[in-house]
Amino acid sequence: MSRKYLLGVGLAAVMLVAGGIATAAPVSANPASSDLVISEVYGAGGNKGATFNQDFIELYNPTSQTIDLTGYGLAYWSASGGRGGAHQLTGSVAPGGHFLVGEATGTSGEALPTPDATGKLTMAAGAGRVILFHGEEPAAADPAAATVVDFVGFGTSAATFEGSGPTATLSATTSASRTGTDGADSDDNAVDFQVGPANPQAADGSDPVEPPLEPTPVDASIEQIQGSGSVSPLDGKSAKTSGVVTAVYPSGGYFGFFIQQTDGIDPAASDGLFIYQAKSSTWPFPAIGDLVSVVGPVSEYYGLTQMTATTVDVTGQASVSAVAVDYPANEAGREALEGMLIEPTNDFTVTDNYDLNLYGEIGLASGDHPLVQPTEVCADDDSACLDDVKADNAARAVLLDDGASGNYSSEALQDQPLPWLSQSQSVRVGATVTFNKPLVLDYRYDLWRLEPQETVDGPAPELVTFEDTRSANLTPAEVGGNLQIATFNVLNYFNTTGEAYVAADPAARTCSYYTDRDGNPIGDRSCGSNGDSNGPRGAATPASFHRQQAKIVAAINALDADIVALEEIENSIKIGESDRDDALRSLVEALNEAAGSEQWAFAPSPVEALTPAGVAQQDVIRTAFIYRPDSVELVGASDLDLEDSLDPDGVFANAREPLAQAFRPVGGDQANTFAVIANHFKSKGSGGEGDNANDPDVGGYNGDRIRQASALVDFADAFAQAHQLKAVFLTGDFNSYSQEDPLVVLRQAGFVDLESVGEESYSYGGLSGSLDHVLANEVAAQWVTGVDLWDINAAEPIAYQYSRYNYNISQLFDASNPFAASDHNPALIGIKLPANTLPDPSDPSDPGSGDPTPPGGDSSQPAGAGPTVPGVGSSPDSNSTDGASGNPRAATGGYGVDQSPLTGPLGLATAMGLLLGLVGIGLTGAGLVSMGLRRR
Repeated sequence: MSRKYLLGVGLAAVMLVAGGIATAAPVSANPASSDLVISEVYGAGGNKGATFNQDFIELYNPTSQTIDLTGYGLAYWSASGGRGGAHQLTGSVAPGGHFLVGEATGTSGEALPTPDATGKLTMAAGAGRVILFHGEEPAAADPAAATVVDFVGFGTSAATFEGSGPTATLSATTSASRTGTDGADSDDNAVDFQVGPANPQAADGSDPVEPPLEPTPVDASIEQIQGSGSVSPLDGKSAKTSGVVTAVYPSGGYFGFFIQQTDGIDPAASDGLFIYQAKSSTWPFPAIGDLVSVVGPVSEYYGLTQMTATTVDVTGQASVSAVAVDYPANEAGREALEGMLIEPTNDFTVTDNYDLNLYGEIGLASGDHPLVQPTEVCADDDSACLDDVKADNAARAVLLDDGASGNYSSEALQDQPLPWLSQSQSVRVGATVTFNKPLVLDYRYDLWRLEPQETVDGPAPELVTFEDTRSANLTPAEVGGNLQIATFNVLNYFNTTGEAYVAADPAARTCSYYTDRDGNPIGDRSCGSNGDSNGPRGAATPASFHRQQAKIVAAINALDADIVALEEIENSIKIGESDRDDALRSLVEALNEAAGSEQWAFAPSPVEALTPAGVAQQDVIRTAFIYRPDSVELVGASDLDLEDSLDPDGVFANAREPLAQAFRPVGGDQANTFAVIANHFKSKGSGGEGDNANDPDVGGYNGDRIRQASALVDFADAFAQAHQLKAVFLTGDFNSYSQEDPLVVLRQAGFVDLESVGEESYSYGGLSGSLDHVLANEVAAQWVTGVDLWDINAAEPIAYQYSRYNYNISQLFDASNPFAASDHNPALIGIKLPANTLPDPSDPSDPGSGDPTPPGGDSSQPAGAGPTVPGVGSSPDSNSTDGASGNPRAATGGYGVDQSPLTGPLGLATAMGLLLGLVGIGLTGAGLVSMGLRRR
């Protein structure tokens, strides 16, 4: 499951037609003006020439009753592409009142009137789609969705809208605002909205004024202003205080500075305070080390205690010492340090870098490992375990920010270097962090942050250094054996570019693109033909594709496996080509060219995949096998599980069907022939109904993934019996973390999850876990000599991927290394194959390995069955852990005589450590450390 795929789903309402875009019949989201309406939309905030430095969405209450915003949220979708994010709202809107929501911020333009709420939606300046919803966020930009309260398609290229059409296109200075003053809503965007000068209004209907001042400001120390609680005792009053300037941000969106008193005496009250420059103020910014006297109203700005200064006077110079302290694990401890200059004394590890190329933010975790996906280590029905992991994550999480709030992908900031990164210095998940200078503990956008003393410009190693974990991952770890098998999600590898796709049939085909800072197409946003969305999902141009290909080729050749199962490669027959294997063939050719000789081949598509019914069942992305013919050979044709190909509601109708292939070493026989089955289950995004509904712990479509796992067991059994095989490996992207039900189904069927302890294949939302797995039945598990998750992708910032080429003046893409080739880490296993048997394996009287009896000696057993292994057997009372109620990861099934019990993928010592970490000690911070999670 790639992020890019998640962002591109849910476009069923869009119909792409020749030369333009159409929508379904008009819908009615709020015909009687009986609920909130969107009254104004502005998406150019911070752009060059912008009126305001922040995008905004303004709401209006046309009713006679106050509306509580609990349960309401805002979502943004691009004009014709994917989801751009969503957030919930809090507070209330008075009858006939406005409510201003500030979104992403840039550097150009005036500040908004103080927003009533703040989010981070980055909207396009000219065209896009804004959704006001109540309840569950709609899965698509569909005005008719059940939870939509109001919907605005702004700009003429908006693909969906209310009524007869979208609004006119906006600019840097114009917004789409609702006509009239009473919030009239005819559910026709073209009629209800006019384009004109942006005019944001907050809750009181005008530019908010500063809180009313007391006749005489109260003299108060910073400690007295902060108080010992979360709200200042002087909130809403004018005060006069003094302190030493510790950090300054005259631009970049903060427009303020921090001060700190030098003689604090109350350990429960902070000695630091943020000073915001009032819109009408003209005082010059002080410098770090200045002693200042400040006058202004005190307020709580979305949880941050601040003073909006009307006057600032420099009275001298002074110094303040940073407080050396462990980062607090609770809110009270953090409140006591809010706004103070600190030197964190505990260890920190990078846990999230996804927003680094957007907002310059890096998610950190105190301790020596990243935050953990709860269902990576807990069953989804083990609420106590899940709560422990979530509490541990909350106690350890903090953001390292760049001292600014702008979006580096916006037009206004694309020519400003990204903070923290360079082409040679990545900031990778799992890397340790060293602070070389003090930082300020800040609270902004609902999260605690560590701020530098000035806005960061570029890599800034003088402020913070990050462990180099790339060097140790230039090549995979040694896994032993005489043959290696890998699985690799190649992140929408399409050799058909968006431009080539459209050029082949411009009358019927269309694409929209993600563009770089110069406006050049880089990646496909959405491509389709005659109303579908089954076009390419990869690179937009040949130049962009060659960058993508260079990374994938470098990674696969360095992986040095004998067999590689691929996921997310182009299914060429689904985009109008006659050769289903066209993209696969092109990849093999590129691999051989880079290797300098014919080292790679591919397994041809099975016949059943080429029939009309089979093609209709398949997705536009597929699974595939490549292999090294000098070491391994195909045994028979591959087999795609298309048993339900005529059933649109079949088990794999919304996923990729399993692909099975039998292999053996060159010159081998039935004794060392084995099956590998490649998989790519349904993604977690945009849940359905019933057991497919979105779940906070397992995402959407868990029910379908469970059914797909069960069908895979049956398919593996049938394939093994048809080919008289004892050893079966299951590989791929199962879109399931290790303790989720689909993996439990496979383990209960007798398959062992071959893990590389302390490593995970994926990072999402700052949490690490494995969606990619290699499993083996009991016979195959005995062959395994080692396992590695090669950490080249999941740890990397997305800024290094080909799809972000030239998004920023910092040129980070480097085709010479494998890092950021995809967003999933490839998994690699080593196996030691048994020797050939000389007698004819087809002779049923031969007692050797050619005996067709399935594993375990019972012909009624499926391929995954075989001898019961403690912790993973199908018997619910085997060792009291059956893969559902206990910890199936603690299995100790043998891995052959070459496997060390201390270092093997499921060695006894490691398994016991995992079991104790989950059961004996619990999942406190210490418990997680005891499990060795994500040690690098």
